[in-house]
Amino acid sequence: MFESLGDRLQTAINKIKGYGKISEENISEVTREIRLALLEADVNYKVVKEFINNVKEKALGEEVAKSLKPGEMFVKILKDELVDLLGKEKAPLYTAGNPSILMLVGLQGSGKTTTIGKLALRLRKKEKKKPLLVACDIYRPAAIDQLKELGKQLGIEVYSEGKEDPVTISKHAVAYAKENGYDYVLIDTAGRLHIDEQLMDELNNINESVKPNEILLVIDSMTGQDAINVIEGFNDKLPLTGAILTKLDGDTRGGAALSIRHLTNVPIKFIGISEKLDGLDEFYPERMATRILGMGDIMTMIEKAEEVIDQDEAMKTAKRMQAGKFDLEDFLSALKQVKKMGPLESLLKLLPGVPKEAKNIKVNPKDMAHIEAIILSMTPYERRHPECLKNSRKQRISKGCNRPVLEINRLLKQFEEMKKMMKMLKNGKMPF
Repeated sequence: MFESLGDRLQTAINKIKGYGKISEENISEVTREIRLALLEADVNYKVVKEFINNVKEKALGEEVAKSLKPGEMFVKILKDELVDLLGKEKAPLYTAGNPSILMLVGLQGSGKTTTIGKLALRLRKKEKKKPLLVACDIYRPAAIDQLKELGKQLGIEVYSEGKEDPVTISKHAVAYAKENGYDYVLIDTAGRLHIDEQLMDELNNINESVKPNEILLVIDSMTGQDAINVIEGFNDKLPLTGAILTKLDGDTRGGAALSIRHLTNVPIKFIGISEKLDGLDEFYPERMATRILGMGDIMTMIEKAEEVIDQDEAMKTAKRMQAGKFDLEDFLSALKQVKKMGPLESLLKLLPGVPKEAKNIKVNPKDMAHIEAIILSMTPYERRHPECLKNSRKQRISKGCNRPVLEINRLLKQFEEMKKMMKMLKNGKMPF
């Protein structure tokens, strides 16, 4: 998401950085490009107009005029305005209930049932909470079965009373959760192809009956500008506390995310970043703004690392690197740790200063698997002493992993280059 918008904004930023000083003329030129980029990304035109006026006004202010680096000052203004547009601060999920009751609403096809499973998994894994899923979509064929299958995959209980009245099911589920020590009740409600009176009456009745702490609207980010109409339609009838944007990993221009908070005052709380069941992230306005402007997202990368990397193993590898004892076993260990963090191209996009060409590199997961197979085909002695790998040994390894000797040579060359780079870093020299 935001890739095209990010590229366009970064082009405008590079232009302004090239100017010795900021004038009304060059600001107008750059903001014109930014305006077009935002409109093409499907951002609401009212939001674009206000955003551009704010950027212009601040960029032509006294503070920028006196700045030694007006280009950098302009980037800061642009980032601050983007953060403001996206909602300023992260909107936390309600946690004080006993149990906390979350009601998920949305149109059919928005990904509501899958999202409720992702949210339950997140609450269990990251918050160490005990969630209960509640099947209240009694109309869509197989909706209850879909939720039960999700619950089975995740090992999370699903409360269901079949095709009974959703209001009654909700009340019974909350009572059941209290009796059995659940921290969260997540209610999967019915959707429609469009907002209608019957749907809203049912959702209002559930709301009145169980008084949920959060009413979260699940909305497909591919909806574009119509997302605003959907949110306003639900928000007029229900007291929405937040939105969850799904399918942000798809071919979406991202305008909905940039318009929602400003036009509806409904905060985005979570974003769906992949089809996998762990593909749900909290929404941080500042982190999203820095990603859009090509500044990376180091905090998200650190969090991903903390979630999956074995700290003791990482420290052991780091100490061996510092001591200059890094071998192919350490290399394999580091490779496995990186693999846990997800696709390499996704990680590159979180790093600041990575050239666009590098960010667009597609890393074939098979290549990583081949490296692993080569190293695992070596004896423990060979991994610890790669200098002993002469032709006869390479031939044996090649047969063992079914990879050509050429690939083994390439791996050894890369490993040696990495060792040289580490030695330079250890001696306080930069490897470039």
